[in-house]
Amino acid sequence: MAKKIQKATTTADGRRRTDERRRGKDRRAGSRKGPEAREGAITMLVATTNAHKLKEILSLLKNLPIHVKTLKDFSDVKIPVEDGSTFAENARAKALHYAKMTGLTTMAEDSGFEVDALNCEPGIYSARYLRPDATYPERFEAIYSELRKRRVKTSGARFVCALALASGGKITFETKGVVEGQLAAQPAGTGGFGYDPIFCYPPYGKTFAEVSPEEKTAVSHRGEAIRALRSHLEQKLNTLPKSQTR
Repeated sequence: MAKKIQKATTTADGRRRTDERRRGKDRRAGSRKGPEAREGAITMLVATTNAHKLKEILSLLKNLPIHVKTLKDFSDVKIPVEDGSTFAENARAKALHYAKMTGLTTMAEDSGFEVDALNCEPGIYSARYLRPDATYPERFEAIYSELRKRRVKTSGARFVCALALASGGKITFETKGVVEGQLAAQPAGTGGFGYDPIFCYPPYGKTFAEVSPEEKTAVSHRGEAIRALRSHLEQKLNTLPKSQTR
């Protein structure tokens, strides 16, 4: 049987368009591009209001057959109160809350910066340390000021990220990423975000704000947690019937 040949015409402005059959096919497929347009794509909500975190997360999940939704797609859903006593408790609560409100499989994380000499503060209050509207330079100064009061010149420090995946009213996966280092002698670097300028990663001999995004995510707390999530999702996608992943 002879193959059907798709006809093409040239418009007055020089653009080419396919025939009506091709346009009909395009309409049925929609205008989706990327992972969500692939066969076997599933939908997952990445529940964070932090644009910097979202960028890191999406970069680590790229090329997975996942249609990612963000909180911008659900602007009417209220942000839950973070009243847990640990990163893990907050991550679970956020994942369950958004999964219930949206009906989607939801990934949420809670992360922060811990300084040993300050009894692991700011910890779970990292985003609200000093006061909710404080700038990070103000928070840095508050940390260094507190160390001076305690006559401490340096301290061990770390970033922690707890991650939870929720679906159907229960937690289906959770993990934690940690990166150990030192409190920098002073803020350094203009990259990154949050507490990156005051976290020195000894193997690099630099703060997270002084290295490239790729260097950071290769060893960071969030990078570790998202890579574990990616592995979990890959295994899950490989076992799901195609009828459940379309």
